[in-house]
Amino acid sequence: MRRGPLFDFVVDHSLSLPIGAVIALVWANTFAVSYAQFAHALTFPVNDIGMVFFFALAAKEVVEATAPGGALHTWRRAALPFVAAVGGMAVPALIYVLYVRLAHQDVLLRGWAIPCATDIAFSYLVARAIFTRHPAIPFLLLLAIADDALGLVVLAVFYPVGDLHLVAAATLMAAALATAFALRRKRVRIFWPYVIAGGVLSWCGLFWGGLHPALALVPIMPFLPHAARDPGLFVEAPAGARDALSQFEHWWKLPVQLVLFFFGLVNAGVPLKAYGTGTWAVLVALLAGKPIGIGLAVALAVAAGLRLPAHLRWPDVLVLGCAAGIGFTVALFFATAAFPPGPVLEETKIGALLSVGSAGVTLLAAMMLRAGRFRVSRAERL
Repeated sequence: MRRGPLFDFVVDHSLSLPIGAVIALVWANTFAVSYAQFAHALTFPVNDIGMVFFFALAAKEVVEATAPGGALHTWRRAALPFVAAVGGMAVPALIYVLYVRLAHQDVLLRGWAIPCATDIAFSYLVARAIFTRHPAIPFLLLLAIADDALGLVVLAVFYPVGDLHLVAAATLMAAALATAFALRRKRVRIFWPYVIAGGVLSWCGLFWGGLHPALALVPIMPFLPHAARDPGLFVEAPAGARDALSQFEHWWKLPVQLVLFFFGLVNAGVPLKAYGTGTWAVLVALLAGKPIGIGLAVALAVAAGLRLPAHLRWPDVLVLGCAAGIGFTVALFFATAAFPPGPVLEETKIGALLSVGSAGVTLLAAMMLRAGRFRVSRAERL
């Protein structure tokens, strides 16, 4: 079936996600009861199953970027986003605690981890709108994945929702990795065995261990056979490509757009009414803390000997820090884990939702710092 330019634009820019989010906001604030029933019914299949494949596609870009010739090749460049993630969690948490202390609202202190979150889907969307085929994209993806992985550890340690079964989880995860490794050793060139065998074991390990299973395919993707060298960022694999990683991309690219639509529809419906100190504490910590924390962490890491990816400039790092300030759904999840239903929870959830405004901050920062598509070449300056 022939696709039109509008369809291609929506797919290439993942616009299905904000479309779903806007519908959710309108629905939740006009027909709250029906929206709550709808969201409750679809939360598990969308967030815990459907989003597995979005995170897998994000991991696919990271795998290619760390291959020989990729933007994050060599460990010194690949380690930098992980260091940046730590800074991007520590500083927002500190700002949140200071804000709450100064406001004498100690009841909010339990929510210190909420601004640690980075929404991979929305931050990725915003970064792609500014950086086209640029090492900033896999850098941000690695940063966001590391951020949320560390966030899951924070949730498990500080916000337990029940009994954790870490031994069982570790056993199943080890089995998943061993299965993927065995498939790779046997030179299996189609992706389905990796997804069905290794992916299901990984998902079950995370789910039964009390951890979020949406990242189930992330540790499996590096085992899929792929091209020896990265052909370029977001360069779509040729239609006849036979390696498993390219097959996975071709198969899931369009279905993931539908997943993103329902992801926004299920998670973004927050009643816009209960503003308070928690709202502004979360918002300030995300918008200011993320670029400051990421910038400082990267500067210290580079001074210690790590390397920025080729063609990634310091203005680009600051712009990525602003993009990482979009907490949105991950921050909403953290808020729900931190507080029981009530006014305090609603305050912090609205702050998490309003952090989508960091998209505008990111765009403004890119224009002012001449980053990404706003960069002026030497010839244009002359």
